[in-house]
Amino acid sequence: MLIKFRESCFQISLVKIPSYNECSLRINGFQFAKSSPAPTRKRAILGLWVRFRVGVTARVRGLGLRMGLGLRIIKQTCVRVCVQEAVCALNTLQTNVSVLDQVQRERSELPELQLQAMRGFLHRTGLTVDKLDHLNIIHVTGTKGKGSTCAFTERILRDYGFRTGFYSSPHLVQVRERIRINGQPISKELFTKYFWEVFSQLDATKDSHGVNMPAYFRFLTILAFHVFLQERVDLAVIEVGIGGAYDCTNIIRKPWVCGISSLGIDHTSILGNTIEEIAWQKAGIFKPGVPVFTVKQLDRPMTVLQDRAKEIGCPLWVCPDLEQYESGAGPLSLGLAGQQQRCNASLALQLSKTWLQHDQLAAPIVENRLVSQATAFKPSPIMVKGLKVTEWPGRTQTLRHGPVTYYLDGAHTTGSMQACVHWFSQEIQQEESSNRGPVIRVLLFNTTGERDSAAMLKLLEPCQFDFAVFCPNITEPITENNADQQNFNVSVENMLTRCLDNQISWQSLSGTETKQGSESELLIKGRLPLLAKTRTHTMVFPCILSALQWISQGRDAVLAAAGSPYLPVQPSITAKAEPLREAAQVSVLVTGSLHLVGGVLKYLDPSLAS
Repeated sequence: MLIKFRESCFQISLVKIPSYNECSLRINGFQFAKSSPAPTRKRAILGLWVRFRVGVTARVRGLGLRMGLGLRIIKQTCVRVCVQEAVCALNTLQTNVSVLDQVQRERSELPELQLQAMRGFLHRTGLTVDKLDHLNIIHVTGTKGKGSTCAFTERILRDYGFRTGFYSSPHLVQVRERIRINGQPISKELFTKYFWEVFSQLDATKDSHGVNMPAYFRFLTILAFHVFLQERVDLAVIEVGIGGAYDCTNIIRKPWVCGISSLGIDHTSILGNTIEEIAWQKAGIFKPGVPVFTVKQLDRPMTVLQDRAKEIGCPLWVCPDLEQYESGAGPLSLGLAGQQQRCNASLALQLSKTWLQHDQLAAPIVENRLVSQATAFKPSPIMVKGLKVTEWPGRTQTLRHGPVTYYLDGAHTTGSMQACVHWFSQEIQQEESSNRGPVIRVLLFNTTGERDSAAMLKLLEPCQFDFAVFCPNITEPITENNADQQNFNVSVENMLTRCLDNQISWQSLSGTETKQGSESELLIKGRLPLLAKTRTHTMVFPCILSALQWISQGRDAVLAAAGSPYLPVQPSITAKAEPLREAAQVSVLVTGSLHLVGGVLKYLDPSLAS
C-alpha cells in the first residue's frame, strides 16, 4: 500500500515479510526492516532503521492504515534521508582531484565552450534561455564584496514586499543556503523535490559513456533557475561564481541591471594574472543597453570597464560614497560590520533603486560619456531599514559565547584580508578596553586553492596573536556525517600539507623558534594518521572541531554541547593551553577561507545546521 505526501519528494510503502509478523518500510524503493541487511552507505548516514507491527494505523487523506510509528516522525525521518540522498548525489558531480587540472586546462583553452555546454544542459532539463528571460534578474560580479552587495540588495527589495530569489556561493553549512526564497534557504522538502526533478532529467539524457552530467556549480546554477521559475519569484539576485564572461550564470541574456563590486587579484589560473585581465572577465556580464553600476575602482581596471561598456553598448555608472546619501537621520547604519561594507551598501542602493524603476528601463539611453557618476539620493525608510537589518553570516561577523568571542570573516584575498585586519583591529580594541584581566588573541586560519597564504599571513602578523592555530577545512574526523561540507576537489594529504606550510610561514614571520621534541601524533582510528605539531605559539590540528575544542578549553557552552573531544590530547599540548583557561577573555579570529568559517559556524551556531 502506497502513501504519498504533498511535497512529492518521496514515496513510502509497507511490505509484509512472510516469515515475520511485521512489515518493512520502503522509501523511494529502498527497504528497511529488522531482518534486512545493513542499509546502504547513503542510508547509513542517518542510521535509518524502522520496523512496523502489522495491524496498527494512521490516516493519510482518508486512507486508513495502522502503524506503530507516528506519521509525523515518519515524514521527518524520510525528509532527512531524502535530502541527504540528494546531497550525496550532488557530491558525485564534484570534480575529482585527479582530473581537476585537466578540467582547468580545458577551461583556459576553450572558455567560450563553457556557455555553449550550459545551454545544452539547460535544454535537457526543459529550460531555455528564452524562459530565463522571464526572470527579473539583478546580476552581480566582483572580486570581493559581491555576496554582501547581493545580500543588501535582496533584503531591501524583500522589504518592499517582493518575492525574492537569491543565488550565491559558496554555502557555509548546508548547500540549500545557495538558493534562497525570501531570504531563507529553500526548505529540505523543496530542495529534494526540485533536485530530483532536474537530476533525473539530466541523468536520463546523458550519453552512453555516462560522462555528460554538469559539474557541481553548473548543476546548482541550473537548479536555482528551475527553482526561481517554479516558485514564481518577482526578481532574482544572481551572484556570479568566478569571473563573469564565461561563468555559467552568464547564460542570462536580459538582466534588468548589473553590478560590479571591488576588483582584485583572485582565481588567476582561470581569469588571468593581471588586474586588467580580471576586469575584462568581470565586465563579461555587461549586456547591450543594460545599466551597470560599479564601486570606485583603481584606474587600470576602471579603464578596462569603460572600454568594455563602450564596446558592448551599455551605460556604466560609478556609485557615490555612502556618506553622500541623505538619510535625514544621521549616517546610514549597516547590518554588516566593516568599513568595506559601505561601498557595497552604496552599490546595493543603486541596484535596488534601478530595479524599482524597471518599468522605465524599457529603452535605456546610453550617454556619450564613457562613465557617469551615479547620483546620490535620499533612501526611502524601507531602504534605510533594509541596510540596517541585513544579515550575511561569515562576513565580518561577531559571536560572543561567554568568555570566548569569535570574529569570523571569510576573507581569502590580500585585498579582503586588509579589510578584515582593519575590522578586527577596531573590534578588538573596543572589546579589550572594557575587559579587566588578561586577554588572549587566537588566530584560526586556513586557505584553499591557489591563494597566497604567506601574503595573507603577513597582513595578519601585526595583530599580535598569542596563538596561531591551523587546520584543514574538515569539520570532524567522521566526514561521512556531513555530506554538505564534503570536498572531493583536494586530497586530505594536500590539505594537511598546506596547514603545515602555513605554520612554517607564520613561524618565519613571527620569529618563533621550534621547540625540539614538541611533536605529538594524533590519530583518527582506522584512518590516515594526522599529525598535530606544537610550537611555541602555533599548532596544527587535523579538523575544525578538534581545533575549536582546544581553543575554547571547555569555556564555550555552545561548543561543549558538541560532546567530548574526538581526539586524545597529550599532556604537553594541554599544558600549552593554560593561558586560554586563565584568561578573562579569549578573542578568536577565524579567517582565510569561507569554507573554514562555514565549518566553524556549524558548531558555533547550531541553528544553521538544523
